Parts: sequence; structure tokens; C-alpha cells
Amino acid sequence: MGRWALGALTLLVAALALSAVYARLRPHRAPRTQGPESRVIRVQVLNGSGEGGIGARVAGYLKDGGFQVVEVENADRSDYSGSVVVARREDVSSAEAVARYLGGPPVIRQSWASDVADVTVVLGSDRSRLHLE
Repeated sequence: MGRWALGALTLLVAALALSAVYARLRPHRAPRTQGPESRVIRVQVLNGSGEGGIGARVAGYLKDGGFQVVEVENADRSDYSGSVVVARREDVSSAEAVARYLGGPPVIRQSWASDVADVTVVLGSDRSRLHLE
């Protein structure tokens, strides 16, 4: 009976290990806008934190999450104290999806017709509060 239990336990551990590997390799579904013209959410990242490289790091994290990063730039200034997610469309659901993925920075609506991005992320000095893992 001991060998049978050991064999069953071995199979269980192997199945769990394989399912973890499969979950990492399986392509995930990219976050998309809502409505009849559903598309991948396009994000612009602006670094206003004063810390070099954080924009690229956040952009990589967003790409890993399935978002389409269309631009990574420095913000108009480097002394923003708080990070914000800016909705560029009347419908803020895309911005809310980005904010949820980043761990909940505030969302503001500043909509205008933009061919570049649906959402802008402005990184501030509180960037350590973002969930980047």
C-alpha cells in the first residue's frame, strides 16, 4: 500500500509541475477595449518620476500583460509626485483596466481624439506603489 501511495503522490506532483509550466507558456488573452470595435488597449508611458529607466520597466510590464505600448517618453517635467492613468477616450474602461493591472493608481479623464493611444500612464515619484511583478 505504501508504494501505491508514493506513486500516486509522485503523479500528483508531476501533474502540478506540468500545469505550472503550461500556464507560463500558454499565450494569454490581451486586454481589449469594449464595444463592437474591440481592439487591444494602446498605452503611452510618460516618465515624470525623475528616475531613469522606470518608463521602460513599466512599458515592459504592460507588454507582458498584453497591452500594446505605443510610446515611452519622458513627461513634460520630472517632478510628478503621484502616478496617474489618463483616459484618452470618453469611455474610461480601458484606463481602468490599465490602472487595475498596475495596482490601482488614480484614473483621470482627459479625452481627446488621439490616434496614438487610448490610455496614458504618467509615472510619478510614488512609482514604487505600482505592482510591477
